[in-house]
Amino acid sequence: MSGNTDYYNLQIHLSEEQKLIQMATRDWVNKFVKPIIEDHFQKEETPHNLIEELSNIGAFGMILPEEYGGIGADYISFGLMMQELERGDSSIRVVSSIQTSLVMYAIYKFGSEEQRKKYLPKLATGEILGAFGLSEPSFGSNPSGMHTYFKEQGDNLVINGSKMWIGNATAADISIVWAKGPTGEVQGLIIETENITNFTTTVIKEKWSFRASKTGELVFSDSVISKAQLLQKSTSIKDAYECLNIGRYAVAWGSLGIAMECYETALQYSMERLQFGKPIASKQLIQKKLTAMITEITKSQCLTHQLGILMNTGKASFQQISMAKRSNVKMAQDVAREARQVLGGMGITSDYPIMRHMINIETLITYQGTNEIHELITGRDITGIDAI
Repeated sequence: MSGNTDYYNLQIHLSEEQKLIQMATRDWVNKFVKPIIEDHFQKEETPHNLIEELSNIGAFGMILPEEYGGIGADYISFGLMMQELERGDSSIRVVSSIQTSLVMYAIYKFGSEEQRKKYLPKLATGEILGAFGLSEPSFGSNPSGMHTYFKEQGDNLVINGSKMWIGNATAADISIVWAKGPTGEVQGLIIETENITNFTTTVIKEKWSFRASKTGELVFSDSVISKAQLLQKSTSIKDAYECLNIGRYAVAWGSLGIAMECYETALQYSMERLQFGKPIASKQLIQKKLTAMITEITKSQCLTHQLGILMNTGKASFQQISMAKRSNVKMAQDVAREARQVLGGMGITSDYPIMRHMINIETLITYQGTNEIHELITGRDITGIDAI
């Protein structure tokens, strides 16, 4: 019997640096996240001390160059870190991913050199925390439905509108907000919480999912910022989606981590739980469940690893990222459900992580693009016909 979730020995393709990042992250999660996360989840509290420590393991901006505070890591290393962080909890992985994929990447790709030097090193060390504002109360998958806009007023920009379902909304020191400019084109703005007028944030309370992270709303009412806060190189909604592609890549790896954690929990439990004097792992139906789990995990690992190779060579398309995000989240949802059944009644208790992961996966199904939208992205790609 082997509890190894790397059934096809993909480790042989990893570099020593990639292995080191994976194992160092796993050790950190085992030591600092797993012992306390259930309590924070139940109390709907964010483990702020862990957020601060994420910078110490390179979880903020690791794919960016060292001159901006990153470590210049490749995308497989980044993916492996996302996988291990989400084995702990989605809230931990999400903080890292928002900071790296959505905030720091946006500034690095679309910001000026002055903006890069001003913000990226502080974001990398965790001195400041970021948020990403794209979705709105009545706008999700339809870019033309965006209502948040800004206009020029001398040396300033005046913003009106709101952004909804924003991670870190109330805790962020800066937010990358996407809004329509005077010509109707969407551009990114760097919002400094301490340097904007008529700006408020709210937190969404009593969520059933992502309970250990804060989600909220950003509200602008004739809010004034300097023109210097505009991401000058951003010219359309496609730029926001480029950031989301990195975020979706992180979700693909993170959801794989959830599946691996649930499978390992179910396997271990099945070896220890006795029924009629024998471990339930000796029962055919339990072995059927475990076999299905490890098979689907292995297929997703192959898919995700190849996507990482494509990302490293600059050849990954957004359609390929979309497929991996949708497929891996659905796989993790199925694995978590089967794992919960293996544990029986114990599966719904906080003694085990499975129910918490199941609840978080419900958010990932619609997070950064719904399952249905990602299906239609693949459908359009293979048929050439837009059904959205």
